[in-house]
Amino acid sequence: MLKKIAVEQLTLGMHIHEFCGSWMDHPFWRAKFVVEDPADLDQIKTCGIRELWIDVKKGLDVAGSTKQEAEAEIDAALEEIAAPRKEVSRVSMAEEVQRAAKICAKSKEAVVSMFQEVRMGKAVDHEAAGALVEEIANSVLRNPGALISLARLKTADDYTYMHSVAVCALMVALSRQLDLDEKSMREAGMAGLLHDLGKAVMPMEVLNKPGKLTDEEFRIIKSHPVEGHRLLLEGGGVGDIPLDVCLYHHEKVDGSGYPKGLKDAEISLFAKMGAVCDVYDAITSNRPYKAGWDPAESIRKMTEWSKGHFDGPVFQAFVKSIGIYPTGSLVRLASGRLAVVVEQSPKSLLAPTVKVFFSTKSQTYIPPEIIDLSRPPGSTEKIAGREDAAKWGIKDIDRLWAN
Repeated sequence: MLKKIAVEQLTLGMHIHEFCGSWMDHPFWRAKFVVEDPADLDQIKTCGIRELWIDVKKGLDVAGSTKQEAEAEIDAALEEIAAPRKEVSRVSMAEEVQRAAKICAKSKEAVVSMFQEVRMGKAVDHEAAGALVEEIANSVLRNPGALISLARLKTADDYTYMHSVAVCALMVALSRQLDLDEKSMREAGMAGLLHDLGKAVMPMEVLNKPGKLTDEEFRIIKSHPVEGHRLLLEGGGVGDIPLDVCLYHHEKVDGSGYPKGLKDAEISLFAKMGAVCDVYDAITSNRPYKAGWDPAESIRKMTEWSKGHFDGPVFQAFVKSIGIYPTGSLVRLASGRLAVVVEQSPKSLLAPTVKVFFSTKSQTYIPPEIIDLSRPPGSTEKIAGREDAAKWGIKDIDRLWAN
């Protein structure tokens, strides 16, 4: 039986069913557990959460609670469950980027905990994972460029964990572009979060090897989709879409992928989506053995591969979801100035908002200027092409858009 209580009423031995408020407001990966550690109790009481739900069938009740109070709490719980989901409003990149940075940090901690629990033989807590997907999805719906671009800025050591966060966000953005319903969108996000779960049981020395893998090491790594699928099946509670994407996100439409060498129509829509999102984040991220490519250059390379690797309509929708020049891309304007893309335009894939900061004519930095290329007076300027930061000696370009 569920009961909502003030955080001050929480005592050792109570079973927490759910925290009231955002997943970001409390310091735990799992939302359902018995409070047994005094340190955990102190953390909960000082983290800012005001109320929470306890399950009195699985833990202690509030002292002196009456049957009438219990019935009132049940009615309140049913009303809260039945309440309609709040609409998520679109905001600017500047408004969302700081919130997205916090979500990225909390999400990394959560995925690290998830992988550690899997290594210890525990099943994935799909309800806790669902809360994480919800937070990521809401950020993407407010502004897709913020969290997707920040998640790309992972270090080589963070890659395995933040890759799961990034692919989750990319899957949500792609689902919205494909006009999928809300349930499918969140299932796709869950699929992105869990698609590489099998890497939790790969040997760490192989997973994080800085050099080229041997044939035997590559054979081991190629087993991660099957291992992840097995782990999800054994744990239970996960839907068909995450199971499908976990097993088949390395399949290619020409049949050259793995683990089963499926071709075009044999691969589901969601697995095709997972393949595109997985590759994009992989090639734009810093890995133990290589630096990530510029986002716009990555889109160009993926376009070259798309015929045999990706489903055409899915890849086209993906490009529309993140842009031909994704946030963080270095571009050269027709005026000869260099700029970094800071936000996409709803009007044109070729006319994003950019931050101009460098003159190629004088080869010097200039005062930064934000220009919306889709609107006057910025519409008199246009992108002439992609640029390589190393060519101009430009370092730490991400600070120019990520603040």
